[in-house]
Parts: sequence; structure tokens; C-alpha cells
Amino acid sequence: MSYRIKRDQGFPGVYWAIRRRRRELATKNLTPGFRSYDERVVRARGVEYRIWSPDRSKPAAGIVKGMKNFSIAPKSKVLYLGIASGTTASHFSDILGHQGVIYGIDPAERVMRDLIRVVRGRGNIVPILASARVPCDYVGMLEEVDAVYADVAQPDQVQMLIDNSNIFLKRGGIAMIAVKASSIDVTRPPKEIYAMARRRLQENGYGVLETIELSPHDRKHAIVVAKKRRP
Repeated sequence: MSYRIKRDQGFPGVYWAIRRRRRELATKNLTPGFRSYDERVVRARGVEYRIWSPDRSKPAAGIVKGMKNFSIAPKSKVLYLGIASGTTASHFSDILGHQGVIYGIDPAERVMRDLIRVVRGRGNIVPILASARVPCDYVGMLEEVDAVYADVAQPDQVQMLIDNSNIFLKRGGIAMIAVKASSIDVTRPPKEIYAMARRRLQENGYGVLETIELSPHDRKHAIVVAKKRRP
């Protein structure tokens, strides 16, 4: 039995691959015939789609859990903090298409080497070997972006998002962070950590739109989405 593909009602570039009673998140492969990691690939009417697993990608888990404010859209410019080897970024790349761009920041040479393999042929991911703690090191390499996404498992992860968004995010743009509670403070309940992240964003001129806890896909993780209000 073949797959039926349905566009997501709220998020352009995001699809659902439906087979029998199973419904899985997917993106249209920007590089048909090439797998960016070990993702499953399905075809419908001659088009190749990549299954976007919520167990492998926090934004996918957020969408499956009912996220209402997803900031990645066709033609967008995105700053990705903690891009690592590019699992999630490859799906962002599918969504953005050839007219969008991802500026991917990571300080680890090993994962950057893995990312280069994903970058080849896509043409819309710019890898930058740098620390998200020091945005002045790459300020001349970027333009203003529509969205900043942070997935950095460090105690100061919220401050990294704020510092980068203050510099690079356009007014009205979306700042989105995958908050890992145990990386910030293992002694406090996760809900307290998520509340702290929201408070810090609000204090710095960002209007919090929603918080999506990612369990059971990622325990002690939540995505916090905010809009930049101040220039």
C-alpha cells in the first residue's frame, strides 16, 4: 500500500505521510536520492519525502505535540545555534528551499565535519565553526534573520539565544529554543526551568508565544517560542 501525502494545515513546507492508520511527519527532500542521516524515505506520485521523526528532532516533537508557532518557512533566513551534525537542520533545509538559508553555528570540529556531508548539494546551509557565546566572532558573516533556533545543552543556553537574537533577529522575528532542563539546573523541577526561560525572554523584550513540553519524545525538554518586540 502506497503513502498518501497531506500538507500540514498551518506550516508551509511540512507534510504528513499517511499509510493505513499511521500518520508521520515529513519534509519534501531537497536533494532526492540523498539521505542526510539514516532517515526513512517514502515516495508518493514520484516525489521523495523524508520522515521527520519526533524521537530524533525536537522541533518535530514540538509539531507532533501541537506547536502553533513554528518559525521555519519557505524562503526564510534562519540562524541555528548548536547545529551539530545537521539532523534537524536537514529538515529545516527541505522546508526553506533553495531561496532560504540556514546559518549554522557550532564550536565542535568533529560534528562540523559531519555537517559538511549534509551541506553538500543542498546549497542553503552555511556552516560556521564558532561558539554561540561569542556572536561578535561571526557578526560579519550573517545578515538579519527571520528566526533564531537554539539547541545548545549548556547552563547559559537561554542567554545565548537572547544575545544572538538581539544582534541578528529582525523585529517581529521568532526566537525558538529547545530548553534542556537538566543542563541548566539538575536539582530543580523542569517546569521551574521552563518558567525561568520564559521570564528571561520577557525581561529582554521578547513576547513568549507558547511552551511545548516534549515528553515522551524528549524527557525534561521543552520548546519555548517567543517574538522579538524591541528593535
